[in-house]
Amino acid sequence: MFPLLGLCFALPLCAGLLEEARSWEDTSDQVGLRIPRQVRLLQRLKTKPLMTEFSVKSTIISRYAFTTVACRMLNRGSEDQEVTFQMQIPAAAFITNFTALIGDKVYQGEITEREKRNGDKVKEKRNKTIEDNGEKTETFRASAVLPSKDKAAFLLSYEELLQRRLGKYEHVVSVRPQQLVGRLTVEVTVLERPGIAELEVLGLQNSRQRGSGRGPDDSGPPPSTVINQNETFAKVVFKPSVVQQAKIAQNGILGDFIVRYDVNREQSIGDIQVLDGYFVHYFAPKDLPPLPKNVVFVLDSSASMVGTKLRQTKDALFTILHDLRPQDHFNIVGFSNRIKVWKDHLVSVTPNSIRDGKVYIHHMSPSGGTDINGALQRGIQLLNDYVAHNDIEDRSVSLVVFLTDGKPTVGETHTLKILNNTREAARGRVCIFTVGIGADVDFKLLEKLSLENCGLTRRVHEDHDARAQLIGFYDEIRTPLLSDIRVDYPPSLVEHATRTLFPNYFNGSEIVIAGKLVDRAMDRLHVEVTASNSKKFVVLKKDVPVEPRKVGIDVPQSPRPRGRGQEEPNHLERLWSYLTLKELLSAWLQSIEEPERERLRQEAQALAVNHHFLIPFTSMTLKSAPRTEAPEAAYGMSSTSMATGPETVMQSLRGTHLQPGPAVKKPYNPRIKISKTSADGDPHFVVDFPLSNLTVCFNIDGGPGHILRLVSDHADSGVTVNGELTGAPAPPNGHKKQRTYFRTITILVNKPERSYLEITPSRVIVDGGDRLVLPCNQSAVVGRRGLEVSVSANASVTVSIQGTVTFVVLLHLYKKPAPYQRNHLGFYIANGQGLSSNCHGLLGQFLNQEARLIGLSKSPAHPPVPEAGERSEAVLEVKGRQVPVVWKQRRIYNGEEQVDCWFARNNAAGLIDGEYKGYLAAHPFDSETAFGPGLSRGL
Repeated sequence: MFPLLGLCFALPLCAGLLEEARSWEDTSDQVGLRIPRQVRLLQRLKTKPLMTEFSVKSTIISRYAFTTVACRMLNRGSEDQEVTFQMQIPAAAFITNFTALIGDKVYQGEITEREKRNGDKVKEKRNKTIEDNGEKTETFRASAVLPSKDKAAFLLSYEELLQRRLGKYEHVVSVRPQQLVGRLTVEVTVLERPGIAELEVLGLQNSRQRGSGRGPDDSGPPPSTVINQNETFAKVVFKPSVVQQAKIAQNGILGDFIVRYDVNREQSIGDIQVLDGYFVHYFAPKDLPPLPKNVVFVLDSSASMVGTKLRQTKDALFTILHDLRPQDHFNIVGFSNRIKVWKDHLVSVTPNSIRDGKVYIHHMSPSGGTDINGALQRGIQLLNDYVAHNDIEDRSVSLVVFLTDGKPTVGETHTLKILNNTREAARGRVCIFTVGIGADVDFKLLEKLSLENCGLTRRVHEDHDARAQLIGFYDEIRTPLLSDIRVDYPPSLVEHATRTLFPNYFNGSEIVIAGKLVDRAMDRLHVEVTASNSKKFVVLKKDVPVEPRKVGIDVPQSPRPRGRGQEEPNHLERLWSYLTLKELLSAWLQSIEEPERERLRQEAQALAVNHHFLIPFTSMTLKSAPRTEAPEAAYGMSSTSMATGPETVMQSLRGTHLQPGPAVKKPYNPRIKISKTSADGDPHFVVDFPLSNLTVCFNIDGGPGHILRLVSDHADSGVTVNGELTGAPAPPNGHKKQRTYFRTITILVNKPERSYLEITPSRVIVDGGDRLVLPCNQSAVVGRRGLEVSVSANASVTVSIQGTVTFVVLLHLYKKPAPYQRNHLGFYIANGQGLSSNCHGLLGQFLNQEARLIGLSKSPAHPPVPEAGERSEAVLEVKGRQVPVVWKQRRIYNGEEQVDCWFARNNAAGLIDGEYKGYLAAHPFDSETAFGPGLSRGL
């Protein structure tokens, strides 16, 4: 028993059971046997199915998130047991795939029409809606019987468009595996073409009540979180050990892992992205004067609001009233079984009116029932009367903020009649924002009230800080900037666009429109936005350049696992289908006429089946398949294939013009032999003459900031390579005053189209019209017509041009550099076949040349190998010139290989054309040719 106790104590998951086990108290089972409680607890612990791995990987491309959850379980018991996989997912998300491996059987999910029944052995449920401050979640569950000593794996994929609220996007991952897990990983990758701004990772939260949202969450990222980020790319990894998990929650319910960010955005027309016949338009203007608000606060004061609910509601309203602007107008309606109005008309915002309004709210007392219909009618009437009796040119936004904790019990109680009465009274001119407080509220009614009247709805939990929740909700609507927004595209060029009319735009939110292009070959898309702002109309017009292109996308665990011949999914097409489905479902929910409802249902169902979305009108059929037809690697079930990271994700930034090849290629191994022809270190140059079986080396003592032209073939192959130097102090007792290293290698490719590459020890920038930034600490492969860039993390960058030119840039990184060391680069020519005979530069001029040694007793093809300490000298003939050289040994390839070479002194005088100063470029992408004083520049 003691070895077992020792083992149990070593596992944090046993900690909750050990206190009970120490009592050694006997208990009786059903057949009368008396077994020590500790033994029973250890048996239960031993046989409980164990979750060995829980992994969540999300890739967010242009605000559209692809998420895959993978879970591995082991039945350690001697009997078959039921295992359950469950995951909370955002209610706004659509499930796109589910795969289960139970023992040696594979069950692959297939999205089908709702009429088809799922009779398979694996049960699937998605239920238990939870609303947290408007962030609804649903729980997906799958259970199966797992044979003794066997394993199971589950894979769930879902997609969603992130909504912008209070100026930020939030991606929420539920980390609730229900037990401590040996390998737990959450990985979120963000790719945003306009650039990422203000990325932060919040502390784990078991409730998403984050207050008013007016300040950052100062709890900081959870332990073991690593964030890597540059301008357009971010990767966040949360990988807690079992001990770290136990410190957070012994039961494995760690909470929500939240990544929050915004994007850089230009003003005016917004950000428009086009890909393969689909477009998406993100519109989020800022720095506009706010519109005046006409707002009526309708507050439930029925008997059920007694205590904390009413007190916190009052506190929130006190704060909200102080937020009203001088140009706003407001009123307050309290309701129970009676309707009580503060004023018979809306009043302007003044210090006195705010004070009087707070006094009126303070004296509200709970009593009576709940007349929801009467309260809404009175609030809307107040707004309609105010607008009717004021100057029509005074443009403003009319809002009802409606708060209740219950169901209609007084007056009109029939849901459909309440909805009809409200819709007829509002007539599209009043937007209704509803807040449901507590668990007894008719949230479906509130949801429909807001949905049908251009508003939003939120649920507030009374066991949390309701005041902060209410203020946070109001913050989303406190600053209207535009009203009556209309976005137009030429009907002859755009089809199947999602909604283009919007009643209001609030600061910190975003309008998103997606559609199809009629002509993929079009080069410009005309966009026109009209809206009302204060007392004038706003008209924005722009012809947006469209560059049709076929760009591949490889998203981890994509919604359609690709087989042979299948195309990779287009994330803009996915986004368009997602938005279109949301609008169809919303229209179906609001529709009353049965023929119209059936038409909407069939349209949504067909689109969902075609694009593999699980919606209320589709179901998931789990089909058994032979193991060979669904290998683990195909679905990301193995630990290696499941860990798809930036190596493939970096290809998926659709707006970059980059087109990967048919498959992700393995980055070059920096240890393999590439070529001796290189420039590395201080810098030391090595030139290989393979036909002559000779290797020549030389040094160039440039200064910090000098840009050396390494390869110059701009006129013929269109390739130019320059290297910029940085300085460092010389080592002690050295003969040099300073050292120089390559800090930047720039490559200009001019054919078939112009592309620029800038490589530093920390990042690679690929610019071919659109910019892509690849961090050097993440492996990645990207490509476009004839150009491929492969990054091997913290090792090398390989650039392949037209398949005939290959350059390798080694990354020399120091964990603890000495004063004379700098992170720097080495440049190697692995393949120069595509470079022309006119190629020049410090290295390029030797690529098509031959050399020979003269003045030696032995054959020039077999140079003498000097004895230890012996100095061997010779004369090298190259390009018709004779250059004195001396025998040397030099380390190259990251210091791992030693080469023998003939060394030319004095900055390679006589070896290179002209002097080395003639190889200095004016700027990093200077493509002019210069090779010595007096020689021509410019081709």
